[in-house]
Amino acid sequence: MENTKNATEVRSFLGLAEYYRRFVKGFSIIAGLLTKLLRKGVVFQWTEQCQRNFDELKKRLTSTPILVLPSGSGGYVVCTDASKQGLGCVLMHNGKVIAYASRQLRTYELNYPTHDLELAAIVHALKIWRHYLYGEKFQIFTDHKSLKYILTQKELNLRQRRWIELVKDYDCTITTI
Repeated sequence: MENTKNATEVRSFLGLAEYYRRFVKGFSIIAGLLTKLLRKGVVFQWTEQCQRNFDELKKRLTSTPILVLPSGSGGYVVCTDASKQGLGCVLMHNGKVIAYASRQLRTYELNYPTHDLELAAIVHALKIWRHYLYGEKFQIFTDHKSLKYILTQKELNLRQRRWIELVKDYDCTITTI
């Protein structure tokens, strides 16, 4: 696929890669450019940056991830981050990585303020790792200081209220790094 010229080959590769996305740190950021090539109304043009992203994704898919299965309960840590490109999170147990998760922002999310994006990253992590985290005491690490206090805010919009209710279902502590 060195000189990829059509959308079918890229779609096929991304379909396979998607299956293993939880084992690839930063998957949605790397695959984002390739995904954008497949959108309706976008002219397919394979650039050097596309090739670099493809090569990086291929490299990460073929290298051995150092992930572990959780042993016992307790000791879970979730690290989250958000940017104007996507949401990312890491689930750890006793200091070892269990899984990575990331996704691109949806079109309407591009207009969200930073604190909403950071909260969206937490909600994303809680939803996908519910089977690990529900009923467990764990810590969430974020780099956005205002999230530490969001649980005590009185004035929240409907989206924030809905997300806070979801966070309150878990026995977690939000810590800033």
